[in-house]
Amino acid sequence: MMNETIDLRSDTVTWPTPAMRQAMAAAPVGDDVYGDDPTVNELEREAARLLGKEAALFAASGTMGNQLALMAQVGRGNEVILSDRCHIVFHEAGAAAILAGAQLRCQAVQHGQMSLDGIEQAIRKTPEDIHSPRTDLICLETADSDGVVLPLDYLRAVRAIADRYRIPVHLDGARLFNAAAALAVPVQEIAACADTIQICLSKGLCAPIGSLLAGPAETIALARRKRKILGGGMRQAGILAAAGLIALREMRLRLHEDHATARQMADLLAQRPDWFELVRQPEINMVFFRLTGYPVAETLLADRLAERKILINGPDEHVFRFVTHYWVTPDDVRTVMDQLEQLARET
Repeated sequence: MMNETIDLRSDTVTWPTPAMRQAMAAAPVGDDVYGDDPTVNELEREAARLLGKEAALFAASGTMGNQLALMAQVGRGNEVILSDRCHIVFHEAGAAAILAGAQLRCQAVQHGQMSLDGIEQAIRKTPEDIHSPRTDLICLETADSDGVVLPLDYLRAVRAIADRYRIPVHLDGARLFNAAAALAVPVQEIAACADTIQICLSKGLCAPIGSLLAGPAETIALARRKRKILGGGMRQAGILAAAGLIALREMRLRLHEDHATARQMADLLAQRPDWFELVRQPEINMVFFRLTGYPVAETLLADRLAERKILINGPDEHVFRFVTHYWVTPDDVRTVMDQLEQLARET
């Protein structure tokens, strides 16, 4: 399958592969609310095994997976310690307040990391104090929308703090497999740093829909009940889960290719320092840069490229992000650079 348009907006834009479409058409299905959809059950078992957890739950989206983790682990009015730039804070429409009734204790980050001292200081040390909320959860996010991968030593250090105060850790691992590829470690080593973990099947893995929440069996059982409250109890969901199985078994193993394509893009941009300034070298499949002397205004660049069938998002605080994925090839990267050159000449 080919498309004339090169879409660099996000790795969420990926279409299912031909193999996924075939598997979806042929998937054995049942009623997942009754627990008898064999393909969903297989996907949940596969995810739990892969992540080293007791159980897993199929959810419609990463936002739903994260919110189920909060709803199952945070008492109403109690606190969650998390980054002030994380997905739960920035991109989930205030759901934590609406659904879990959680109070978010946001911490500033540097290169994706909350200060370890800051995390420990934010923990409520006297849960019996009637004046203060309790600290019920610490949330982390790796391979986030800023393209930052949290080092394994950092994850283990947060885990140690959480264990000291007997507080569970939730990891938003929407791009967990990108992080594992970047760190060159098995995914279980990262997942072991968290009690619950959410992984997304539609960010770079090409599944059309779905995420998984994995963790202790008791927590996942409660999350299943909370999923029903949210209207997330799907019926013949095996049609979607079939694509998820291919995502877990095959597509996660090729993410290093997307990382290489991002590095190729960064290298080409770096060859024109008169036009572009890299924010940093790519850690995963994301390239961040600013315009320096490029002759097209940053407010117009997305529209000008769209006219040439190249889709990008507009700048965020003057920073552009190109995201590579399965449907962006090395040839596509060269085409993008050629079009940027041509656009500059025509301006």
